[in-house]
Amino acid sequence: MDYSTLVNEIRRKDFRPIYFLTGEEPFFIDKIVSLIEHTALDEAERSFNQVILYGSDTTIDAVIGEAKRYPMMAERVVVIIKEAQHLGKLELLEAYAENPQNSTVLVFAYKYKKADKRKKVFSILAKKHVLFESKKVYDSQVPDWIGMMLKDHGLKANGRAIQMLAESLGTDLGRIDSEVNKLSMIAKKGEEISPELVEANVGISKDFNNFELCNALNRNDFEKALRIQQYFQSNPKDNPLVLTISLLYRNFRILMILAQIKGASQGEMMKQAGINMYALPEYLGALKFYDVRKIARIMAYLRETDMKSKGVNNASSSDSELLKELLFKIVYL
Repeated sequence: MDYSTLVNEIRRKDFRPIYFLTGEEPFFIDKIVSLIEHTALDEAERSFNQVILYGSDTTIDAVIGEAKRYPMMAERVVVIIKEAQHLGKLELLEAYAENPQNSTVLVFAYKYKKADKRKKVFSILAKKHVLFESKKVYDSQVPDWIGMMLKDHGLKANGRAIQMLAESLGTDLGRIDSEVNKLSMIAKKGEEISPELVEANVGISKDFNNFELCNALNRNDFEKALRIQQYFQSNPKDNPLVLTISLLYRNFRILMILAQIKGASQGEMMKQAGINMYALPEYLGALKFYDVRKIARIMAYLRETDMKSKGVNNASSSDSELLKELLFKIVYL
C-alpha cells in the first residue's frame, strides 16, 4: 500500500489491527503515526485508551499485553511503539498477528532501517495487516512530491516555483513539509504559489540561487552566471561552494545522459535522466551548447574545482574565485 492510499484510509477512520511501519525515510513513518495518534481516538478517550511505548524501554510481551486490553468508554484501544527498531524478539508477535484484538490499533514505528522481511512474522503482517516500507525520495521525485503536498493544501504552483523549492530544500522532506505549511498559511486556497512568494517567505532568492545558476549556464549566459556568482560572494554562508559544485555536477550529469540518448521519447529521457516534465525542456535546450565532449571536460573541471576547494593544489584562491574561474571554463573552454 502506498503512502497516499494509507493516509486516506486512516483519515476515513478505516483502521487496521496492526500497522508495521519500517524503512529508511522517517518522515512518512512519523506522519502516519501522528495521524493515527490524533485520529483514532477523541481527545477525551486518549487518557484511558491510548498507550505510547518506546522500543528500548519495553518488551514484545508487554506490547502484546497492552494490545489485548479492552477499550474503556471508547470504540478502540491504540498502542503505539515508537523507536520499534530497538524492540527485540519480534517473532513473538506471530501468534498475536494471526489472531489480533480487533478493537485494538497496534502501531510499530520501526525507523531508519528496513525490517528483515524474510522472517515469518513479516509475511503474516504483509498478508493480513499493513506492512508499510518508507522509502527514501530521490532528487527526481522531489518536484512531484512538492506539487502533491501543495495540492493537499489546496494550492497550486508553477513549474519554476516548484523547481526553486526542490533545488533549495533537496530531499529533506521534513523541511519541505515545514515550508509548504508556511506557504499554506500565507496563500489563499486555490492560489498559485509564485517564485516571488517563495522568495519572500522561504528565504530563497528567485534570481540568485543554484537553480538559476544552472539555468544560466544551460542558456550559455555567462553574464547572468557571473551576477549570481557575485551574489554568492556577498552571501557565502547561504551559498557554500560544496553545494553549488554538487548541483552543477548533477546538472551536467543529466545533460550527459540526454546527449547520449537523443531521439528517445520524452518519457524515456525523463526516466533515464531522473528528471520530471517541468525540467526537461530546459535541459533539452541546453544541448545546443553542450555536446558529449564538452560535458566530459566540464565534469573534469568540476572535479578539479572540488579538490581545490578542499586545499588540493590550491595555495590561496578563495571559494568565490574558484567558482568564477569554473564558470569561465564551463562557458568558454
